[in-house]
Amino acid sequence: MDERRARRPGGRSARVQAAVHEAVTGLVGERGYGNFTVGEVAARAGVADSSVYRRWGSLEALLTDVMLTRLNARSPMPDTGSIAGDLRAYAAAVAREITGPDGPALLQLLLALHSAGEQGIRARDNLLADRSQQLQSMLDRAQERGETTPPIDDVLDHVLAPLYIRVLFNAGPLTPTYVDNLVDRLL
Repeated sequence: MDERRARRPGGRSARVQAAVHEAVTGLVGERGYGNFTVGEVAARAGVADSSVYRRWGSLEALLTDVMLTRLNARSPMPDTGSIAGDLRAYAAAVAREITGPDGPALLQLLLALHSAGEQGIRARDNLLADRSQQLQSMLDRAQERGETTPPIDDVLDHVLAPLYIRVLFNAGPLTPTYVDNLVDRLL
C-alpha cells in the first residue's frame, strides 16, 4: 500500500482539487460568477457534489479557495540581484499570470467575491496581504543589498494596479515594454 501511495504524487485529494479548480475556472470564464452551481462544477470535474460540499462547504468557499490558490501559486519571487531586475521580473510574471488562459476569469472572480459578502472580502484581504508580503520580502532583500527602494504602496499603485486595470477593462496589451516602463517610472 505504501508503494502505491509513493507512485501517486499528490494522491486522489490533489487530483480532485485540481479538477474542481479547473472546472470552476472554466465555468467562471464561460459564464461569469453566479451563473453555475456546485452540481455543474462537480459534473465538469468528474466528482460527486458531496465531495465538493464536504471539502469546501459552499460555492463561495470553493471560489475563494480557487482564487487564492491559483493567483498565489503563480508569482514566484525573483532574485536577480537588483531591485530594478526583481521588479521587472515580478511584474512580467504577474502580467503573464493575469493574461494567461485563466487570468481574466480569476480576476473576474476576485471582483465578484469582493461583493459577495464577508468571505469574499476576506479572500480579497488575503490576496492583498500575500501580494504585499511577497513584495515586502523583495524590497527588504534589496535594502539589505544597500539599494534604495520605493514604498510598497507605490509598487502596488504604480506597477500592479495598472496591470490589473488594463486586463479588467481590456484597456490595452501588457507588452514587455509597457511592463518595463511601469517599473522604470516607479524607480
